Amino acid sequence: MSLISNPDFQALQGDWEQTSLEDNGVLNPADAHTAPGAITTINGDHFEVKTVGGEVLLAGRFFLDSTTTPKSITWVDSIGEDAGKHLPASYRLDGDDFVFIAADENMPRPASFSTGPGQTMRTFIRRA
Repeated sequence: MSLISNPDFQALQGDWEQTSLEDNGVLNPADAHTAPGAITTINGDHFEVKTVGGEVLLAGRFFLDSTTTPKSITWVDSIGEDAGKHLPASYRLDGDDFVFIAADENMPRPASFSTGPGQTMRTFIRRA
C-alpha cells in the first residue's frame, strides 16, 4: 500500500499538540524537544516541532507501516542528538488522538505502550 493511499498516513497530516510524555518509565520529565503549547506539524512524510514563538525544536521524516501489530512508525530526526538515527516506534491513532512509543536506535520496536529503559512515549491531540 502506498503511503498516499494509507488512511493512517492521511489522518496524521496536520497539527498535533503533545499532552503527555513518558520517558524511561518517568511521566512528564523535562524534555528538550517540546515546550508548553508546542505544535508538531506533519506534512507528507515530514514532521516539525515548533514552540508557540516559532522556534524549531525538532524536525525530520518518518516511515509508516499500518499493517503490523502494533502499527509501526520509524522516526528519523534531521536535527538534534538523534539526527540520522532510525528510531523504531509503535503507534495508535484514534480520531484526534495519536500516541507513539519509540525506542533508541538498534533496540527492538516496542510491543506495548508502557516505557522501559531507552523508550519514550508521547501522547498528542489534534489541533485545528
